[in-house]
Amino acid sequence: MCKFKTLIAIFVAYVLTVGLCVAESTEKPPYRVYIVPQLSPLQTYNAWTPILEKLTATTGLKFELVVPASIPDFEKDLENGLADLAYMNPYHMTLAKHSQGYMPLVRDSANLLEGMLVVKKDSPIKSITELKNQSVAFPAPNAFAASLLIRSLLSKQKIPITPLFANTHSNVYRTVALGEVAAGGGINNTFEKEPLDIQDQLRVLYITPKYAPHPLAAHPRVSKKIREQISTTLISLANASENKEVFKGIQMSKPVIANYAKDYQLIEKLKLEKLSK
Repeated sequence: MCKFKTLIAIFVAYVLTVGLCVAESTEKPPYRVYIVPQLSPLQTYNAWTPILEKLTATTGLKFELVVPASIPDFEKDLENGLADLAYMNPYHMTLAKHSQGYMPLVRDSANLLEGMLVVKKDSPIKSITELKNQSVAFPAPNAFAASLLIRSLLSKQKIPITPLFANTHSNVYRTVALGEVAAGGGINNTFEKEPLDIQDQLRVLYITPKYAPHPLAAHPRVSKKIREQISTTLISLANASENKEVFKGIQMSKPVIANYAKDYQLIEKLKLEKLSK
């Protein structure tokens, strides 16, 4: 009888152990969410942490926020498929689509993306033609509207410049304000997030045509069910009045479902790869 009880105890312990292992093996690890570092790390973490916390509370999914040190570092991680989810610029979206099969999930519909050239408020420069042979700051070689579009325009108009890369949009605006360069490239969304004392020192010299803004995209290893859950949850959360400010903080005041063919494929026709690095 004792031997029988012992066998039952061993069997029960085995079942519990196997069950625990299965539970552990099926528990999903956090989804790694990479954010292109347009702003300082502190600004980026402060903007995205509340969003991911709300996503977790609503969906039960876990997320790990990753902010690479620079835009080139972000690009390398994206090319290697390290991000499960990534907030990227439209040009990055075309690269990620072809290198890893990333799919756009949502994008903002309230504000389209505009590149802009800014100069110091008291600068004598009144036209982009006056930037000939001048130093111009950009966030990174492959920043879409803040760098590639502007440099493409200047090249087509035969306005040679010396590009300097400052790593973030915030650094660009401050470099211009300090008078270290003649002008700098940025975008409407990041310029509006700058402190007023920085904005007041700058003047907008040129604005590019508008394009669909940065999407939040997913690697194909993220299941369709999870992709749809994340998309619908973000849109639902953004519609709640108490979340308006936090979604404005990530430049996605009114997210809608994004579509690669409709929103981003036309960027391939711009042939920006000749200026990219």
